[in-house]
Amino acid sequence: MTDWWTDRRVMVTGGGGFLGAAVVRHLRERGATDIFVPRSREYDLRTLDAIVAALRDGRPDVVIHLAAVVGGIGANRENPGRFFYENAIMGIELMEQARRAGVSKYVQIGTVCSYPKFTPVPFHEDEIWNGYPEETNAPYGLAKKMLLVQGQAYREQYGFDVIHLIPVNLYGPGDNFDPASSHVIPALIKKCVDAREAGEGHIEVWGTGSASREFIYVDDAATGIVLATERYDGSEPINLGVGREITIRDLVELIARLTHFEGDVRWDATKPDGQPRRALDTNRARERFGFQAETSFEDGLRRTIEWYEQTR
Repeated sequence: MTDWWTDRRVMVTGGGGFLGAAVVRHLRERGATDIFVPRSREYDLRTLDAIVAALRDGRPDVVIHLAAVVGGIGANRENPGRFFYENAIMGIELMEQARRAGVSKYVQIGTVCSYPKFTPVPFHEDEIWNGYPEETNAPYGLAKKMLLVQGQAYREQYGFDVIHLIPVNLYGPGDNFDPASSHVIPALIKKCVDAREAGEGHIEVWGTGSASREFIYVDDAATGIVLATERYDGSEPINLGVGREITIRDLVELIARLTHFEGDVRWDATKPDGQPRRALDTNRARERFGFQAETSFEDGLRRTIEWYEQTR
């Protein structure tokens, strides 16, 4: 608990989603009592009128913008125009209208997909402009990166307190397990559990397995976002991660073991691997606002698998 949230109203866009629900829980644990979550069925934040209405109804002092149109490699390849436009227009208009409405703190959640395709590992925040993102998710990544530019410009011209956080790939209970749009961990958990229960002898996985990824447990990411909101006031983007990577091949073997799937893995090398490597330098978050992820990867995976098996 902290008194920072006393008398502060906070609006969490996407607060009913995977990450958003965790952020709302952590806000309450830290002492926030006036939390407004604009639901998409009432406020379509891709439209100006809905953004204005949400700010009018919520009257926030703090905005944490988590709402986004997201998906895995397949969804990004099928919807590049939609992913660019809807993320850009929502973020640009929301930041502008929040500034006009007198919001005192604005927290923009970016994406690790904004980094250049061949960023040296571990990714340091200063590398974000040193190349073009990986092609399959570049439209989404660039839309989010433009919000970094907007926030820095608004801080310079208007003195608007905008911070930009870059979480690595998320996972955890409550994740999206829809095969059409899920990310790699829920997709693999579903494949392994479903194949085990159906008695199938193999699963198919995209790519070669050589690419690496870093993953942060959803509650750790939520903790980082809330701490940054309270403690960080600066123009530099901040990574939120754990600082360790795992190859997709090793990830598949780990999930197969934890789900007790004993069949074969067939790799479809005609499908893309995505970015070759992905792991973050997490020193800035620790130095600027004291954040360090605490959940071990195996523990987080076990909780996620248990949640899926109990709630699907």
